[in-house]
Amino acid sequence: RKTDKVVVGAYDQNNPSTAQQTLTIEKVFKNPKFNLLTIRDDITLIKLATPAQFSDRVSPVCLPQATDEFSGGTTCVTTGWGLTDSSDSETPAVLQQAALPLLTNAQCKEFWGYRIRDVMVCAAWGSSTCDTQTPGVYARVTELRDWIDSILEAN
Repeated sequence: RKTDKVVVGAYDQNNPSTAQQTLTIEKVFKNPKFNLLTIRDDITLIKLATPAQFSDRVSPVCLPQATDEFSGGTTCVTTGWGLTDSSDSETPAVLQQAALPLLTNAQCKEFWGYRIRDVMVCAAWGSSTCDTQTPGVYARVTELRDWIDSILEAN
């Protein structure tokens, strides 16, 4: 949508800092293989109309190489404003961060079954509401690098 914006550098949504920037989106690149039913290829890239100004709160993302391996047991970090308790009615105002161990896809299939594919990676323990009994499913960027690189090269 033309009115959507990207906010970078935000930490506390109730108290915006001077590091926070609101930027216009030039173009959205949704993976054409994305499937809402299977959540396969769940990745979208956003091209900003103007570059973000880097600071201690704003930095570029580090992408893994397609050949990098993230084995089960590797600790990864996720951040966001998602629910931290399924009984909460509101998301937190302050950015949350959690270190989560990765599962092998075989381990993840014990919870999610046939839906888990090579383009997915699971981290324990969290779902959309940080359920401690169900691993969260994320896009496996290493498996999506060809698509990412093709978008970056063309834009």
